[in-house]
Amino acid sequence: MQQKYIRIHPADKVAVALCPLEAGTVVSIDDKEITLTEDIPQGHKFVLDDLDADEPVIKYGYPIGITREPVKKGSWLHVHNMKTALGDLLTYTYDKQDTALAATEERFFQGYRRADGKAGVRNEIWIIPTVGCVNNVATAIEKRAQSLRSGSIEAIAAFPHPYGCSQMGDDQENTRQILADLVNHPNAGGVLVLGLGCENSNIEELKKHIGPYDEKRVKFLVSQESDDEIEDALSLIRELVDYAGTAKREPISCSELVIGMKCGGSDGLSGITANPTVGAFSDLLISKGGTTILTEVPEMFGAETLLMNRCENEELFNQTVNLINDFKNYFKSHNQTIYENPSPGNKKGGISTLEDKSMGCTQKSGSAPVRGVLSYGEPVKEKGLNLLSAPGNDLVASTALAASGAHIVLFTTGRGTPFASPVPTVKISSNSALYHKKGNWIDFNCGELVEGTDLASLRDKLFDYVIAVASGEEVKSEKAGFHDMAIFKQGVTL
Repeated sequence: MQQKYIRIHPADKVAVALCPLEAGTVVSIDDKEITLTEDIPQGHKFVLDDLDADEPVIKYGYPIGITREPVKKGSWLHVHNMKTALGDLLTYTYDKQDTALAATEERFFQGYRRADGKAGVRNEIWIIPTVGCVNNVATAIEKRAQSLRSGSIEAIAAFPHPYGCSQMGDDQENTRQILADLVNHPNAGGVLVLGLGCENSNIEELKKHIGPYDEKRVKFLVSQESDDEIEDALSLIRELVDYAGTAKREPISCSELVIGMKCGGSDGLSGITANPTVGAFSDLLISKGGTTILTEVPEMFGAETLLMNRCENEELFNQTVNLINDFKNYFKSHNQTIYENPSPGNKKGGISTLEDKSMGCTQKSGSAPVRGVLSYGEPVKEKGLNLLSAPGNDLVASTALAASGAHIVLFTTGRGTPFASPVPTVKISSNSALYHKKGNWIDFNCGELVEGTDLASLRDKLFDYVIAVASGEEVKSEKAGFHDMAIFKQGVTL
């Protein structure tokens, strides 16, 4: 039977409705009976004791905002009667917490071993345009090339984007770095880099970011130098297919897995079901020597100290402080409100403030120590939990995770989305209703956590599913043929 409500932490001043609750319903928490004074939608909060105006609201054991006015016991608490308590830039103190994990038994997946020693979970041919001017050409090549698939080639996909020229400073460097990261990604058995010829991020410039490469695995084509760029591209893809199509899956330790973690379209259950399950998964993978990456920095605001105090050393603490404050300064430099969050969909699902959203979001990090802090586009180097600088936008953040080396992205959601990223993107629902309604989108259901399944069992089930995906099982967006990518743009366009 589904649990109807939950008080997440003993110190909480609110509980969360796990299903719609009607006014007049009597709930019992800590041997105290509370009568609901109004209807409480699923995922929304109700008050356990009378609250004064400007009183901190405690959820997850931490403040998630303050009341706008006095709120009576049993009342619905949401954006109409509470608000954020966050300010602008803050000063932080390092209060280290030892959260080291004990090692657990090694597991293996069936992956692809590349010539450079890296492991991949897919064997695909990627067509990467250097500039948006050749997007249509790349898409046409992708369509024509499907007939060339053979051997162990699992997909041939183009990654159109609007950038690569008319950019300045960090924007141009970001484009070059993300494209180079994708060229070097081990999920691609072969890569065709398609240039125009006159763009800022032309092939010769891009090679400086790519570094040493296998000439059998990576091919380049400058469209302006070709009489027929599509036919020439197809000829190069034949070579790539011949090279990569002989690759075979083999047992590889899950200590080589890199998993990205992201949420979007969150609801009031995301921080109770899906995100804690992903956090437990993250701890389990890390205990086996693996790596996870947490991003969407603006959705750490309000919960950042929990991550800062888990940093393994003071240098990482300082890097995390900079990670947070640099993003706040990014908002301020564009004259935008730092805390213009959550989204309308988040609010409809029961999330009232950015602190509320962030406390739920950071559940995905589990309890492991922070071992690395990555700038946007920086490849992961440290095993364990890493923090990555990227915005909350679903496509941009998921692409950033892939570019930093994630083989797979775990994407939790309370509302659902069909999008993909350059790597397999596992959609994890926070509630069972979404899982059953959008079976063409959702891969894994964490709604079970309030329906009798315990966290350890659901964690293990998710771990087994990720191993299956790493070994070749397609996620729903792959079955639909979706491959998406988006690059972070911050500055002017020429």
